[in-house]
Amino acid sequence: MNLPSTKNGGGIWGTCSRLLLLTVIAASIILAFSNGAIAHAVAEGDKGYIQEIYGTHLIPFTYLGAKHMVTGFDHILFLFGVIFFLYRMKHVAIYVSLFALGHSSTMLLGVLLDFGINSYIIDAIIGFSIVYKSLDNLGAYQRWFGIQPSIKLATLVFGFFHGFGLASKIIDYEIAENGLIPNLLAFNVGVELGQMLALGSILLAMSWWRLRPSFLKHAYTANVIVMAAGFTLIGYQLTGYAVS
Repeated sequence: MNLPSTKNGGGIWGTCSRLLLLTVIAASIILAFSNGAIAHAVAEGDKGYIQEIYGTHLIPFTYLGAKHMVTGFDHILFLFGVIFFLYRMKHVAIYVSLFALGHSSTMLLGVLLDFGINSYIIDAIIGFSIVYKSLDNLGAYQRWFGIQPSIKLATLVFGFFHGFGLASKIIDYEIAENGLIPNLLAFNVGVELGQMLALGSILLAMSWWRLRPSFLKHAYTANVIVMAAGFTLIGYQLTGYAVS
């Protein structure tokens, strides 16, 4: 059924819907073509700072963690998929907490135990997590296999892999042993603060979008775009692994 349109009232809401879709598309493009976004990389200036400092530096590492999460489009796209059809804040809090538990634990343990995974492989897995959640949002598993996998378990497990992606990069930068633990904790706090900031922006935009009839109309397109970004990330990383 086609809903009647309003020339005046629909303008701002239509703009919000288009803006959110364009944001998703822009994030997908950046994810596909930006080296910094697709490989958990740190800006060269930040990388040099991390390698040169010695001792405890809580505020700088908190800032670096927040910056990494806000600019980590692979993390943001996965979170976007996770909360896409979550309407109650209680449910959002549960899933985001599971994701945070996953990536925080493997990031900290991975660095402390000096256990990392090849960056190309782990980023390909992270790309797969984006594809997996997009397919879940599209109802693919129920149609294809007649089952609905546990979304909570998937969020936790993929959180582990996202954390290993962080740990692998941090290990590569060889942070000084002096002050390592407090600096890592500060970095993790920053990651969570950045995640809250990104999540708040997504929820604000989603709350506007869901009020419009266009939400269900464009929900399929949005998830297909995000899934395409995930496939692009997988292909890019596997190609990098093959030629490295």
